[in-house]
Parts: sequence; C-alpha cells; structure tokens
Amino acid sequence: MKKGIIHTINSILEGLSTTLKHFFAGKKYRNANGGVAKSNYFENHEGLVTIQYPKQKIPVPEVGRYQLHVEMDDCIVCDLCAKICPVDCIAIDSIKATEDIGITSDGTKKRLHATKFEIDMAKCMYCGLCTVVCPTECIIMTNEYDRSVPHVAQLNYVFAEMPPEEIEAKRIALLQFEEEKRKAKGL
Repeated sequence: MKKGIIHTINSILEGLSTTLKHFFAGKKYRNANGGVAKSNYFENHEGLVTIQYPKQKIPVPEVGRYQLHVEMDDCIVCDLCAKICPVDCIAIDSIKATEDIGITSDGTKKRLHATKFEIDMAKCMYCGLCTVVCPTECIIMTNEYDRSVPHVAQLNYVFAEMPPEEIEAKRIALLQFEEEKRKAKGL
C-alpha cells in the first residue's frame, strides 16, 4: 500500500515537471525564417518543436503548387486546361460570340463567352498542367496554401457563371447571326 502511494506521488511529480518544462519552453518559439531549407533547421532544439501557426508561418517557395486562380479578363475560354486536367476538376462551358468581345492583356482576341468556369479544388491534385497549357497564362497557382473550409462544397471555386436567361439570349443571338450569314451567302 505504501509503495503504491509513493509510486503515485512520483508519477504525479514527474508529470507536473514535464508539463512545467513545456509551459516555460513555450515562451521560446522556433525561428521559422528560411524554413526547412536552412541547413540547421533540424538542429534547433530550443523552444517548441512546432511553429506557432498562424502567428508564425514557414516561408513558401515561389514555385510551389498551391491554390489555382483564374484571371477571367485574360481567359479566351479555349478549354485546354479542362482537357489536360487528369482528374477533371475544371468545368468550362462556352458560347460563341457574334463578334469579338474584348482583348486579353497579351493582345489575344476573345471570341467566346464563358457561361461557366469552375475549379473543384477538392479534386485537384496540384499537378500544374493547367497552368502550363494556358495560352494567355490566365490560370496560375497562387502562393496561398491555407484554404481551410468547414464544408467541402466551398472548395468549388466559381470564376464565371452566366445566368440562364443571359445564356439563352446569347444562344438566340448566335443562331440569328448564323442564319443571317447563311442568307447573305445565298444558301
């Protein structure tokens, strides 16, 4: 009985000493400058083992693959990104315009309306193929890696969505334009 009490007290004291060590070590934070690329990163034994996220962040490489972003003003709706995507996380629908609808920042003429442009980042495998094939470089990977969301549906990013009424109006205008073209040719 006496051994049991002594063992219990020793166990409590050992647990409290470990807790106090961690409590006081918590005032010293690991220096995250330079991140894992530093040669002495794993030799740093002072302070807490982990960084204090979100107060401290490890610097991310410039060429990292993180969240996708589409600059719709530069998108010509060519659909190459959706075709090359190995997991089909990019969904694009388009309607042909009756005339040029604008010019991208690199001087390419826009001839298609984007009725739908969505990327499901829950499916994305971050391969970066979509950014490579884009002729206008409108789809890029940002350096933002922390996109925590409570519902997986919030990982579906909508970059362009045209209302059904506008889609129908554009389809009717296109049909009328093509009909006028055929009549002008005498067909």
